[in-house]
Amino acid sequence: MKANIMCLHAVVYNIMIIGEAANLLTKDFRNEHPEVPWRSIIDMRNVLVHGYFTTSPLFIWETYTNDLGPLQEQVKKYIKDLSD
Repeated sequence: MKANIMCLHAVVYNIMIIGEAANLLTKDFRNEHPEVPWRSIIDMRNVLVHGYFTTSPLFIWETYTNDLGPLQEQVKKYIKDLSD
């Protein structure tokens, strides 16, 4: 049980970092790449930071399993495009 809680906290922390990073991107970059739901990513970070105890572990798990993989692939593409 303790390992599950630690895992949940680690995932939450990393989602918060992703949201903060998204917020630091320029508005121009975010507007040029509307295929990523930047506003939702930033909003989720805000919910986790300011309303942590109201966030469902199931919601966090669904985000982890459904959203982070495609986001990672998109970020890899952006990095590749920048280096080409």
